[in-house]
Amino acid sequence: MLIVMSSTATADHVRGVCERVRELGLTPNEIPGAVRVAIGVTGNKGALDPALFNRLPGVQEAVAVSKPWKLVSREVKPDDTVIDVRGVKIGGGALVVMAGPCSVESREQVISTARHVREQGASILRGGAFKPRTSPYDFQGLREEGLALLAEARDATGMPIITEVKDTETLPAVAEVADILQIGARNMQNFSLLEAVGALGKPVMLKRGIASTVNEWLMAAEYIVSRGNYQVMLCERGIRTFETLTRNTLDLGIVPIVRGITHLPIVVDPSHGTGVARAVGPMTRAAAATGVDGIIVEVHPSPSKALSDGPQALTFEMFTELMGDVRKVAAALGQPLG
Repeated sequence: MLIVMSSTATADHVRGVCERVRELGLTPNEIPGAVRVAIGVTGNKGALDPALFNRLPGVQEAVAVSKPWKLVSREVKPDDTVIDVRGVKIGGGALVVMAGPCSVESREQVISTARHVREQGASILRGGAFKPRTSPYDFQGLREEGLALLAEARDATGMPIITEVKDTETLPAVAEVADILQIGARNMQNFSLLEAVGALGKPVMLKRGIASTVNEWLMAAEYIVSRGNYQVMLCERGIRTFETLTRNTLDLGIVPIVRGITHLPIVVDPSHGTGVARAVGPMTRAAAATGVDGIIVEVHPSPSKALSDGPQALTFEMFTELMGDVRKVAAALGQPLG
């Protein structure tokens, strides 16, 4: 159920509706909009009668929501969500580029990479401190030391940082440093972690699971939003198919479809979507042509020496060339570079 408040509704009117929802044993979710506030009602097992709310002061109308992922649906919030991360706006019409190494390996590596991607027009620094890996014998990240180096890189460049959180145990340490919490593909349906980051209220980037449908992806986002955190962006990073020439199959076809059914910003990850450095540039250009809100790519000063995901990392020279192309595509769409 979605309760749409009138444009003249007061704060007392909104509180009154929320109290009525709680009296019914349900949960009210305030959804600020560009013109008016809406209240999403969750917790009901069946259909609700609009008459329960239609006559309350300040209510314009109460309507049923057909989608299972109610709070992230455009039925509930028609206007785009804009996430402000230290002044960088994701979802506001500009194309935001996030770039950096897969893993933080040393001070020199992360600082030099941060400075280069910043100079070329990236707005957000990506880098992994805690690395969930397929093999327990692979490099697992520098952990707390990696977080400290990311914070130092932020101080040196002014760039907000995004880094992955892999479990609830290390979440407090990561959340203390990170500006955006990344939920990786392996954790997309780690519901305890989703609920925990939702309760924190920090910006979250939710990657699509390697074998997840769009419906499952949006339901995972609903877990975060249902805890009161609307600062969620979705990241398409490729799905597992029968193809072996690429690491994953980058599903760009769902971008315009997802755009039409959810108000959350959309980011594309061509690095994980292909796993092949020479394919990252073309797929980044293609992603930019869909009008996405953000692109996240991996950059390393010496990919052949990278401790993780070297084959998909761009060199500094490749990233410089890529940013020139991204600017051209964005300009053709009338989309400024964030």
